[in-house]
Amino acid sequence: MPDEKNLVRSLTVDIAAPAELVWSVLIDLQSYPQWNPFTVKVESGLRLGEPVNLFLPDPARPGELVHVIEELVAFDPPRLLSWEMFASASNPDAARRDQVIEATGPESCRYYTTDLFLGPTANQVMEVHGPWVKQGFDAVALAVKTRAEALFAASR
Repeated sequence: MPDEKNLVRSLTVDIAAPAELVWSVLIDLQSYPQWNPFTVKVESGLRLGEPVNLFLPDPARPGELVHVIEELVAFDPPRLLSWEMFASASNPDAARRDQVIEATGPESCRYYTTDLFLGPTANQVMEVHGPWVKQGFDAVALAVKTRAEALFAASR
């Protein structure tokens, strides 16, 4: 069982838009640069088992991006989108990110995201990067809300 002390969870936001619309925001990877402050670029075919190339602002080098390659491990519309970084010989770090959408009505839902650091370096990764990831995930949750509500309002 993974150690929950190495779990980062964003704030939970209530969104005045259907879960399906929020899902469409999350899988519209080409639009991430327009709204996502933490994962500013994503490249993936969104097929299970295939790579997800993530580009994040580097906190140590402002203006530069960190490129992380993960694997799509869950694609369950419109409720769960997950990718995972597996430990390797060259990199012992591992983590699983889940983005969760819970429908609360026909035109409303709730969103949050988590990252569970795994493997032998989980404690160290949590200590060094946990606060930065939490800040980034909170910003994403708020940005998903803003983006989905604006798109929903524009569609009416």
